[in-house]
Amino acid sequence: MKTKYWILLLGLLAVVLGAICVWQFFGGRPAGQAEVLVDGVLVKTVALSVDQTFTVECRDGHNVICVENGAIRVLEADCRGNDCVKTGPRSGGPPIVCLPHRLMIRFVEKSELDGIAG
Repeated sequence: MKTKYWILLLGLLAVVLGAICVWQFFGGRPAGQAEVLVDGVLVKTVALSVDQTFTVECRDGHNVICVENGAIRVLEADCRGNDCVKTGPRSGGPPIVCLPHRLMIRFVEKSELDGIAG
């Protein structure tokens, strides 16, 4: 009888931990800003609250990046596969990456210190 309770408890714990991991990896809290990097060098920091479209020139081509409705995405790219375009709009979670152009869009979460420091 005790074995059944332990199995139930461990199963419930695994489900809760799995849900937390999925939430952190795929969603998490919406970020306030995104940083655009090419070859690891910061090119631009954008506020996700301001709608805009801009082009980032890379060594082997370009990417058109769009910020709209609090999310950022690669709208257009002249690389093979266009995996970065297929990623779609995101407002947080894992970075958006264009490997052929060595472009990465990573999210910067809001912190309480940002509000205090101004």
